[in-house]
Amino acid sequence: MPVIKGRGVEARRLALAPGLLGIIVALLGIIAIGSEFFFIVRLVLTVIALIIGWFTFQSRQWWWLPLPILIAVTWNPVVPFVLDDPLWLALHYLAAAGFIVVGVAVKVAEAPPAGQSGGGRP
Repeated sequence: MPVIKGRGVEARRLALAPGLLGIIVALLGIIAIGSEFFFIVRLVLTVIALIIGWFTFQSRQWWWLPLPILIAVTWNPVVPFVLDDPLWLALHYLAAAGFIVVGVAVKVAEAPPAGQSGGGRP
């Protein structure tokens, strides 16, 4: 996982790996629009969005939370939305962009190892 150092606090971009996977699934899922395999694409995108949402929640960067929640609700296979194929095509590109933005922007702060101060007071 990429580590970001600065100001005595290390942060990891834990949402980056699932974000990249979400981009791949969203773009490859375009092929499945209108077929019976679209259910699998919806399921995978929903799970990835929920994972990214959890990392966003952990990082306490609340302003990014609506993007993964919106993706999870839109691609939800349990209560599916019935949309036209051109609209699904556009939504797949928007979901890929959303995964890029959240994956890069969300950073989860790491606690300093035991016995070390984080650069603050003892």
